[in-house]
Amino acid sequence: MTMQAKVSHDQKGAASAPFYLPTGDECAVFTAAFKHRLPLLLKGPTGCGKTRFVSHMAAMLGRPLYTVACHDDLSAADLIGRYLLKGGETIWVDGPLTRAVREGAICYLDEVVEARKDVTVVLHPLTDDRRILPIDRTGEELEAGPGFMLVASYNPGYQNILKTLKPSTRQRFVSIEFSFPAPEHEIPVVMRESGLAEDRVKPLVRLAGKLRALKGQDLEEGVSTRLVVYAATLMQHGMAADRAILAAMIEPLTDDADTKRGLLDLVTAVFG
Repeated sequence: MTMQAKVSHDQKGAASAPFYLPTGDECAVFTAAFKHRLPLLLKGPTGCGKTRFVSHMAAMLGRPLYTVACHDDLSAADLIGRYLLKGGETIWVDGPLTRAVREGAICYLDEVVEARKDVTVVLHPLTDDRRILPIDRTGEELEAGPGFMLVASYNPGYQNILKTLKPSTRQRFVSIEFSFPAPEHEIPVVMRESGLAEDRVKPLVRLAGKLRALKGQDLEEGVSTRLVVYAATLMQHGMAADRAILAAMIEPLTDDADTKRGLLDLVTAVFG
């Protein structure tokens, strides 16, 4: 049986928008893309704030948000919908993409390259001037309203030859490139999310920068802002710094014992 997408559905006002600290003009680009009915592609490493950014912007624009966590088994039918047997009757049940098109909502496909290849085929009519969603099973051809926006994300640095976005798909989107924030931006974010004092957050962010510099050498991925927040949260609630860093910033990065020992030496060098 095909696994269903994980979907969230939120509608919030600007006053309750999730906290997001801009690092450039990304909010202006998102707003312009929404205003002019353009699809948007977010490119950047895991845990750098792409999902939080979309949630923040959906709330600021006052639009419902459907978030789909893409995975290997995600098919076009998971997004569009399918016939299901309920109470002895066969009924059509919309998928999250179809609901977003009908309602004029924002649909966010997180890590879209993880989905099956038939998903991108479904997206093409929604990412050009047609802005339509054909539903072959029901014979419908839905036209997206002005409030609909398609947003997708992926991590260009963590691809292999089997999981890439074709140029013909990438060039259908306006794109924003994300990276990990500079220390002057990351420190207040970690403080805000964890409640940890600035003098204790600064060395965590400094350590994160040194760990990110090892990407492509000893590590496949650099430590995310999300993991820095996790470590700070553990410390804020009484855990010793070395234990919090091991649990939240070292163990998630590698299973190799030698690599972990090397990373712990780096922790000692930063924290003393």
